[in-house]
Amino acid sequence: MQSRWSDGEALRFVERYARWGEDVALRVYTSRLIGSEPTLVMHGGGNTSVKSLHRDLFGDEIEAIHVKGSGWNLESIEPPGLPGLDLAYLRRLREVDELSDEEMVNQLRTHLFDASAPNPSVETLLHAFLPAKFVDHSHADAILALTNQERGQEWVIEALGDRVAIVPYVMPGFGLAKAAAQIRDENPAAEAMVLDLHGLFTWGETARESYERHVEYVTRAEAFLEHRAGRRLAPRRPAARQLEAPGSAAEAAPLLRGALARAAAAAGAPSHWILDFRRDAAIDELVTAPDADEALTTPPLTPDHVIRTKSYPLVVPEFDPADAEGWVAEVEEALADFAESYQTYFEKLSRLKGRDDLRQLDPLPRIVAVRDLGIFAVGASAEAAAIAGDLYQHTAEVKALVRRLGPYRALDDSELFDVEYWSLEQAKLGKGGEKPLARRVAFVTGAGGAIGSAIVEALALDGAAVVALDLASDALAGVVDRTCALAGVGACVGVEADVTDEASIERAFSEACATYGGVDLVVLNAGIARSAPIDRTSLEDWNRVLEVNLTGYFLTLREATRLWKRQGMGGNVVVIASKNAYAPGPEFAAYSVSKGGGHQLGRLAAIELAPLGVRVNMINPDAIFAHGEVTSGLWVEIGEERARARGLKPSDLPEYYRKRNLLKVPLAAEDVARAVLFFAREETPTTGATLPVDGGLPEAFPR
Repeated sequence: MQSRWSDGEALRFVERYARWGEDVALRVYTSRLIGSEPTLVMHGGGNTSVKSLHRDLFGDEIEAIHVKGSGWNLESIEPPGLPGLDLAYLRRLREVDELSDEEMVNQLRTHLFDASAPNPSVETLLHAFLPAKFVDHSHADAILALTNQERGQEWVIEALGDRVAIVPYVMPGFGLAKAAAQIRDENPAAEAMVLDLHGLFTWGETARESYERHVEYVTRAEAFLEHRAGRRLAPRRPAARQLEAPGSAAEAAPLLRGALARAAAAAGAPSHWILDFRRDAAIDELVTAPDADEALTTPPLTPDHVIRTKSYPLVVPEFDPADAEGWVAEVEEALADFAESYQTYFEKLSRLKGRDDLRQLDPLPRIVAVRDLGIFAVGASAEAAAIAGDLYQHTAEVKALVRRLGPYRALDDSELFDVEYWSLEQAKLGKGGEKPLARRVAFVTGAGGAIGSAIVEALALDGAAVVALDLASDALAGVVDRTCALAGVGACVGVEADVTDEASIERAFSEACATYGGVDLVVLNAGIARSAPIDRTSLEDWNRVLEVNLTGYFLTLREATRLWKRQGMGGNVVVIASKNAYAPGPEFAAYSVSKGGGHQLGRLAAIELAPLGVRVNMINPDAIFAHGEVTSGLWVEIGEERARARGLKPSDLPEYYRKRNLLKVPLAAEDVARAVLFFAREETPTTGATLPVDGGLPEAFPR
């Protein structure tokens, strides 16, 4: 590892955050340097602090500590993510013999300078009790690779030298803070501290000194491991969504997702889960090892991971596409055994610890390792699944290296239970209820257009993981970027496909399965139009409109049906038809026929797919011209002809359509998106229905 300190960049941070003071500005700078190294911290892990002065309302200077706040990641931290507290008071807490977690949080919150600030890190007191000005803490891979083995403490000393103090494992909180402070007092020459199974602390009187000590000790650990194991730790970057997963992963994913749904139903847990497939060299080494079960079913590297990945992965047999039914039966049996084992674990340890106040979490795995294939991370959202996947991919690299050095060592079940059911950690995950479409995967065709982009954004903001499908274009990329900016990284992926091509649609569903594990909702929206009288409509235009608007709907619906039969979880289809399905306009034959056909296809599908638990409903919008800056490609193509057919100028069309509806309202793409949400949320037992979004047109009333 190399130091990335830059005097020039440090100065820019001091200038940028001048009103917060130089100490906080430099603390932000080096926190980001640490946070941008996934080999040090991932997904909120690690914390940093700086001791400084705070001027109160009376103008008096008070000793202060600024420490990373809950909910902030070091990689992107800003000054508000380092809430300030009364340092002198916190140091007095060292005199207290005991302090419960809840009272510790209360003491921290009541001694913040800003009552609206986020909760300070649960390790705030450890930072406060250490005397140095700057303190850095990470879960460095190289340090965990040393500590998580039987000779760990011996090798920490050999690798890092005698200026490092070692703290035996203590659960984070007040007890750890006191223990670490005592060991630091006993080792006044120490400039770093290794917490057994929990990472590295370094400190210094300047931001640069503490940061570069961190880099130095991690580098020493890396060099020692390379010498002992003959292999470097691979650079780790959180994996992007893996659309290039092998075909067998895409085939296995919906079968696994369906098995998880049935196991969840048996346990009284939510039925839908998002999957995230991972495979790299380290994961391959573990899932293909002759002792794969033993290699994989070991505890996480550090206790922080347990609330994301649970204590152990579930290992299932190799996937055989030729015997998918047999594989599913084995997976279901393994899931049942996992759930039974988890329940035993919970009952035994809650009883031993006298915790009859606890409510058991769901007994489903968060990591499913498929022998000879890879791992599927399991989450309630695309973000949760990706975090679990990142953490396990990161874990696999360290475990694969440790296997070369000796027996792996980690926390026992009792210690893991304390963290998994630790109220302070659970609070991090339990903020806010789930959104209505959480755990669902939506597949939207024609996503690059006005209506499609509005639907994609609305579904993602409602909690769905969205596969946005369209022909390759800057428009599709823009929709994905905007949606992820609104709903979060990973909330949406773009898939380039042609709805008129069978193979292209098959690949698109395969990519959806490889990315999120399956599909729950399909929105049939891709469409084009041509405007001309019947006698001037070319056969080429006629065929092309029907091919996209009708055959494209059929091919997409057919592939979705095949997937839902494998997945076994029901499904939902929303057909974006048109007001023209009931009330065609002049010089619009190809479009009106295609939309009438798509509408009829939806009605037939509602009848045929009901036994699978699939709902099919139709939406009939009138003219939609844009969604924000996204213009309707359809109206760009036909606007001039449609205006001429009505004796209007193209610029008059929006007002014409507003005036002709009963409510005299303009129609927006967001209106269609809200109609999609109504059907997608499944709040009424409705299938085969048609919902107009046209402001009221008597000639287009459903009948």
